[in-house]
Amino acid sequence: MNLFKYFRDEIVAILGRLEAAGRLPAGLDTAKVTAEPPREAEHGDVATNAAMVLSKPAGMKPRDLAALLAAELGAHPAVTAVEVAGPGFINLRLADEFWADRLADVLRAGQAYGDSQAGRGQRVNVEYVSANPTGPMHIGHARGAVVGDALAALLDKAGFSVAREYYINDAGAQVDVLARSAHLRYREALGEDIGTIPEGLYPGDYLKPVGEALAARDGTKWRDAPESEWLPEFRAFAVAAMMGMIREDLAALGVKHDVFTSERGLVAGGKVDAALDFLAERGLVYEGVLEPPKGKLPDDWEPRPQTLFRATRFGDDVDRPLKKSDGSWTYFASDIAYHLDKFRRGFPLMIDVWGADHGGYVKRMQAAVRAVTGEGGELDVKLCQMVNLLKGGQPFRMSKRAGTFVTLRDLVDAVGKDVVRFIMLTRKNDAHLDFDLDKVLEQSRDNPVFYVQYAHARSRSVMRHAAALWPEADISGDALARAPLRRLTDPAELALIKALAGWPRLVESAAEAHEPHRVAFYLYDLAAAFHALWNKGKDEARLRFLIEEDRDVSLARLGLVRAVASVIASGLSVFGVEPVEEMR
Repeated sequence: MNLFKYFRDEIVAILGRLEAAGRLPAGLDTAKVTAEPPREAEHGDVATNAAMVLSKPAGMKPRDLAALLAAELGAHPAVTAVEVAGPGFINLRLADEFWADRLADVLRAGQAYGDSQAGRGQRVNVEYVSANPTGPMHIGHARGAVVGDALAALLDKAGFSVAREYYINDAGAQVDVLARSAHLRYREALGEDIGTIPEGLYPGDYLKPVGEALAARDGTKWRDAPESEWLPEFRAFAVAAMMGMIREDLAALGVKHDVFTSERGLVAGGKVDAALDFLAERGLVYEGVLEPPKGKLPDDWEPRPQTLFRATRFGDDVDRPLKKSDGSWTYFASDIAYHLDKFRRGFPLMIDVWGADHGGYVKRMQAAVRAVTGEGGELDVKLCQMVNLLKGGQPFRMSKRAGTFVTLRDLVDAVGKDVVRFIMLTRKNDAHLDFDLDKVLEQSRDNPVFYVQYAHARSRSVMRHAAALWPEADISGDALARAPLRRLTDPAELALIKALAGWPRLVESAAEAHEPHRVAFYLYDLAAAFHALWNKGKDEARLRFLIEEDRDVSLARLGLVRAVASVIASGLSVFGVEPVEEMR
């Protein structure tokens, strides 16, 4: 139950009754009416802007309309107090019994608490990672992989139908460079002294096994053959090998895609030609000359006629080239075809997770999606900023397979996939992230991974002690939902229940905003509330979770503890992180 959505529906129902009674004009548009937590907890439990947004169409002063609504809301059985604040906001305080019932909701649902149908099964395609298949992934790719994977899981939980996709950029010049680099390693495997890797080729040792495999399979067949003969073969073999390595690295991070789409396949299948023909038929492709770029001119810029897409009609700053000087399609042209392909596969909502270095590409791609889908498709791009690897607060370099950068696999091997996944979500995707190898393994409040996992482990420890103390007692979720939960009246207990009851709203709002990092913030705050209650019980014996001589209150508190464990596990499942049973 999203209690805020529930109260919004109640407010809309009250407005409908007031309209029917002639106390408000008919036909008020309630689309902008909200019910949400007040900015300050001391103001109450639920706040609504209904009087503020409806006063003008209702022909009333905001506070007069607020007073009318407050009188009706005050009669609600869950409401203990109503306050009209400021220019006309309405704050509600809810009964302790209402919160006890919300705790029972958590206990009955278990880890499924927060599951929602807000997405109504809408199909959404989340494309993430999509690293060029030219080598192992680095820690920057790790962030995009985690953000995309967690976002897909969050959308799943909120009731969307999600496809997780990887776009293989295997049609550009970089894969020809990969093929030439693999051919060099092939010659090396045949016993040739290749010397220093020529500039422009990929130097990493990760290509040695590729060359060795080709030598073992084909012998000297390609050693003296012209490039035109071996290039396609080496390109296909090397791309397949790199994608195998990438899949292994993603698996180590706990990431698995549903769909892999090949750029080369789109080109070979004529889908790029078809997409550009589609735009041309609508008058959105023309031959023209672009204005020179602002600022200093690049050395290779020349005012030449080009095939251009009318991107400015759809919100972009300038029109965009579709063909290179050699007549081949630009990356942009292939990307248009790719997004049209996703749309035609049944995904009107597309989310792409890119590196921050692609920021200048966002407007043109969104313009292209609007154009090629006839305004029927929507593209949201999440840009992931750099990750700074530190050790003890200082920049740090690990041993590297790639020769020039820290790999994703190095990072996972150093601290574990769960730590990597959680830390990557402790900042919004477009904020820089410091990943300190020492801090992420600290057992302190400053380490959010430990702090949240410790709350779950503490919860499970309490449940084990209870099972030992009362072995005959049923402490399952369903049984504890029937415990005397209304005996939980201490402000710290109620604060924790309110935090738990906020999880469904958090799931829906974070999914709607495409912001999985909100889950990390929520889990940290929930853990803080639980640790605070734990510490209060150490100081005040009456608030201990287990009081042998008062079984009823102990069962009620066990319900609260079990609910905390369930919601933390629910949140960690969105992150793809395994909750721990005990800290070691």
